[in-house]
Amino acid sequence: MVLQLEHVTKRFGNFTAVDSLSLNIPEKEMFGFLGANGAGKTTTFRMVLGLLDVSEGRITWDGKPINYQTSSIIGYLPEERGLYPKLKVRDQIVYLARLRGMQKQAALKELDYWLNRFKVPEYGDKKVEELSKGNQQKIQFIAAVIHKPKLLILDEPFSGLDPVNVEQLKDAVLELKNAGTTIVFASHRMEHVEEMCEHICIMHRGRPVVHGSLKEIKRSFGKKNLVIHADFDPAYLKDFPGVTKAKQTTEGIHLQIEGERIAEDILKEIVGKGFIRKFVLEEPSLNDIFIEKVGASYE
Repeated sequence: MVLQLEHVTKRFGNFTAVDSLSLNIPEKEMFGFLGANGAGKTTTFRMVLGLLDVSEGRITWDGKPINYQTSSIIGYLPEERGLYPKLKVRDQIVYLARLRGMQKQAALKELDYWLNRFKVPEYGDKKVEELSKGNQQKIQFIAAVIHKPKLLILDEPFSGLDPVNVEQLKDAVLELKNAGTTIVFASHRMEHVEEMCEHICIMHRGRPVVHGSLKEIKRSFGKKNLVIHADFDPAYLKDFPGVTKAKQTTEGIHLQIEGERIAEDILKEIVGKGFIRKFVLEEPSLNDIFIEKVGASYE
């Protein structure tokens, strides 16, 4: 069961929102979809869901086209909230689950499981508008997963949530992944994607600029980060040969360097200058890669 996009293009008049995008998203995996606002992520999702027609190319799940017959195996958490504010949570979730072909009793049982899982069993009888933003997002998440979809699409699932709610939702997403759901996860929060996804695609103006295994992408990026905290001022290291970027912090300096050999040279240079509290060589972050490849600032 692979989600496959082959040369998918979407045009709105003269504007090309998605430009010949080809992706294979393996079964039972979490795939990270990154891009600044306007990169084409949401348009791609709407085509996968069949809400928008493709201008060119094709999208298949398990080799078959996606249409209304497949809607019951897909779950979608949109970036903009879509719940009815005046309806009670229980009535709303059961209604949405019935649309997906579930029986009422099965939907209620599943709803109780999730409300307890999120430690809010009493919310079944509340209206959506009575809930905080974080708790509305939990209900929206339950609506997306109530029917146990095989493919789950999450568009900015953690936006605007406090750290406690982010952790709760992250745990729920990982639980679904471990149970065998294929998850496509869009965000512009690099650290979430880095933590949860094995394969990623970075979109820029409708095209993939980086695509593949996160480990391989980091390896081929070629640069590393060096963090130095010391009791002397390391600011002069920004001009050291092989340093491509430098950022001073309250505790020391963060350097982007061309490779491990540069780290050795820097260590030889600073030994004897004073006490070194921290000297750590790290893989490049997804943030570094994104900024270099996209070259634009993102939120």
